Amino acid sequence: MSNSDELLTRAVAKVIPEDLAKKKLKSGKPIRIYNGVDPTGSKLHIGHTVPLRKLQAFADAGHEVIFLIGSFTAMIGDPSGRDEMRSALTKEQVEENFKNYKKQAGKVLDFKKIKVVYNHEWLDKLTPAEILRMSSCFTKQQIEQRDMFKRREEEGKPIFVNELLYPLFQGYDSAHLDVDCELGATDQEFNMLVGRTLHKAYGKREKFVLMVKLIEGTDGRKMSKTYDNCIYIDDEPNDMFGKVMSVNDDLMGDYFECCTDVPMNELQSILRSSPREAKARLAYEIVTLYHGEKAATKAAEAFDKVFKDKENPDDMPEVKVKKGTALIDVLVENKLVTSKSETRRLIEQGGVKLNDKAIGSIKAEAEEGIYKVGKRKFIQIKIII
Repeated sequence: MSNSDELLTRAVAKVIPEDLAKKKLKSGKPIRIYNGVDPTGSKLHIGHTVPLRKLQAFADAGHEVIFLIGSFTAMIGDPSGRDEMRSALTKEQVEENFKNYKKQAGKVLDFKKIKVVYNHEWLDKLTPAEILRMSSCFTKQQIEQRDMFKRREEEGKPIFVNELLYPLFQGYDSAHLDVDCELGATDQEFNMLVGRTLHKAYGKREKFVLMVKLIEGTDGRKMSKTYDNCIYIDDEPNDMFGKVMSVNDDLMGDYFECCTDVPMNELQSILRSSPREAKARLAYEIVTLYHGEKAATKAAEAFDKVFKDKENPDDMPEVKVKKGTALIDVLVENKLVTSKSETRRLIEQGGVKLNDKAIGSIKAEAEEGIYKVGKRKFIQIKIII
């Protein structure tokens, strides 16, 4: 299968309408395609990279690619996949988040090939008359068909008017840019199809919608910080490698397809090998993308040393602490955990060990020895008087 064919197939869940997409790509003319993000958070995980990788694939194929920052829509808050209203952000928060977002996204996107736009530049200028015109293209019943709105209504939870307007503003982005295609994940289907309706109403070019797959977290649940099942693209190589090795076996196919550059015609032979071999290849490919081959090789060796050979890693940090220092403070300060609450949870679950013996109390003081935190993190503590 050629790279151009893979634009509509690899990591793709659905194309609407498929015949229009094929016709536009077979014309030989560059299409205009965009993907929009609301920078509501500051950390990107590999699930976020799936649409970004697809966007870059279109740029590499010579198409006109636009990366839209929802500098206006983030202040509304897309309720996508939410059972309650999403907190709106200020412009300052959006700007700060995007600084971090762009730095991380730069590991996937070549911004020399991609145009970046901000939707406050046109949405801020919409008049009440223009918003009413846009709203008149839809019925209340159509907007309420969105899954989370139906769910909230059934549960008696409130639906705010600004949330009902969110799909219209996203659709207006599409019409304003006059694109051939909007790219997004499957949870954006409703919003993107609203854009198709506005294209027709505003006399724009006919647009198709390209939906990429949503990647689940390492444990098979939604990839979420809450579940501690995310693989972040700024994770350290050893941690990233270890996280990939913990991925559920039945997710490997999607991870290879959506998160690596391994040719599709090689995937079946890789997946037919032992789960451990396949997963090690997957971990190597993902770490290589974000840290390079040298770091991936070292991470693979470190993983084998700890999990196959049952040895302590060579590069574990060594810290000196005063006698009587709370262990929980040492672990947080040295970034082996993200918070004290995470440390408490790990200790209660037996996930913090000193010289292979579980720590029994969240009030424990740091002692001299080698601590293992979770499955993959180590620290050597030395006590000073």
